[in-house]
Amino acid sequence: MHFERLVLLFSYVSGALAAIGPVADLHIVNKQIAPDGFTRSAVLAGSTAEHAQFPGPLIQGSKGSRFLLNVIDSLTDNTMLKSTSIHWHGIFQEGSSWADGPVGVTQCPIAPSHSFLYDFQAPKQAGTFWYHSHLSTQYCDGLRGAFIVYDPMDPHMFRYDIDNESTVITLADWYHTPAPSAGLIPSPDAILINGKGRFPGGPKSPLAVIQVVHGKRYRFRLVSISCDPNFTFSIDGHNMTIIEADGISVQPVTVDSIQIFAGQRYSFVLNANRPINNYWIRSLPNSPPVGFSGGVNSAILRYLLAPAIEPNTTQASNPNLLLETDLHPLMNPGAPGLPFPGGVDQPFNLNITFSQAKFAINGATFVPPTVPVLLQILSGARTAQDLLPPGSVFVLPPNQVVEISIPGGSAGSPHPFHLHGHAFDVVRSAGSSVYNYANPVRRDVVSTGFAGDNVTIRFKTDNPGPWILHCHIDWHLEIGLAIVFAEDVATVATQNPPDAWDQLCPIFNALPPEHPSSVST
Repeated sequence: MHFERLVLLFSYVSGALAAIGPVADLHIVNKQIAPDGFTRSAVLAGSTAEHAQFPGPLIQGSKGSRFLLNVIDSLTDNTMLKSTSIHWHGIFQEGSSWADGPVGVTQCPIAPSHSFLYDFQAPKQAGTFWYHSHLSTQYCDGLRGAFIVYDPMDPHMFRYDIDNESTVITLADWYHTPAPSAGLIPSPDAILINGKGRFPGGPKSPLAVIQVVHGKRYRFRLVSISCDPNFTFSIDGHNMTIIEADGISVQPVTVDSIQIFAGQRYSFVLNANRPINNYWIRSLPNSPPVGFSGGVNSAILRYLLAPAIEPNTTQASNPNLLLETDLHPLMNPGAPGLPFPGGVDQPFNLNITFSQAKFAINGATFVPPTVPVLLQILSGARTAQDLLPPGSVFVLPPNQVVEISIPGGSAGSPHPFHLHGHAFDVVRSAGSSVYNYANPVRRDVVSTGFAGDNVTIRFKTDNPGPWILHCHIDWHLEIGLAIVFAEDVATVATQNPPDAWDQLCPIFNALPPEHPSSVST
């Protein structure tokens, strides 16, 4: 354990703060930060107001933990939203759909100067998750962080020596303009790895340094906390053995490069067996900024005893890129339903269109209703005709197999789609025309690819609740790219959210409307 403590010491020296959870306060505050050398006000989370940081503190627990996360809204900056709400991405919220977080679906926002306790368990889940604001585009202003549920019986444990807060890697896009005034679909100014980066033409800001000890094997947990771009991630001179995708253990796959979409997560084992040196870590977005000149889109893998200098390493010339179709669940593989397209109880085809600066799915643009869908159900609504917003809510009976096909190539592709309340089996992946029902990847965010693709997913309706399915490009969600599945509404109607949940809407509705200004007051 001496080596592990040594590596942890280095992580603290480089500025990482200790993890919190499973019981914690999460203070949401405005604070000036300059993660890439450009100073701006941001929306940040911290274990205390003073310790607010980007990314937010790592929240951790163990399989079976009860999470009690008290979100305290202390936001004051009028250039950004001052209410908030947190989604715990990838946590199924079985029996606690009220704690899922998306505004207009499962709750009203938390008003400034108020707090709300999220109380949930995930007894069957372990792996790599994250948390972020689920109000408008607020997480693009900084409210996002990693969330790890450790498994003391992890089936891959024999493959690695070290797995702790020093081995979490977050990839983020960063913007110099507050989200409410940034425009419809802005381009990032910088890419941040573990909250540090540079922008083209900017100062030589410190880059994230990830320390390793020669001869040790590390479980790195790669988390895309992106608002928009996907990233091609690699580490010069090292391959990566993937053992988890989106909170689900997979059969090991060794690659040189990973394309990771907004909201996705991967665990990979890195064997620190290369010569003691510094190696570039690269995270190339499918958007500006381009390339790696001057250290943009980069961080540093530094072996213990290597000099504290920037690397001079080069990328692999013909990297072995991860293919989603090579990922297979370690446990209980196989999609539900019959092994042919449409062999399910409830098939859906989602036609995405873009017109007049709005997205629509099957003709309906999603606008979060002022009365959350969950509250509508608890108030007596039972059918799609009764549930708002019209055309965006689909009622699903319990214990049915659902298949969703999403033709690729719509404006703004590729869209990473995320389903709340479930993982799903990807029976057809982007870039492939093959249908795999035997052992497809099981995950909670999937890229829909490009023209010619027809990404198809399946899940079983075994978790009552109103669950949003949406594009995880936050700018696209903001302009309507979502639907809601109201699953087993009869059971949902018997759920009993806490009294504090009942008060969220009255408190929020008593506020004057939020109109973020372009000048802070």
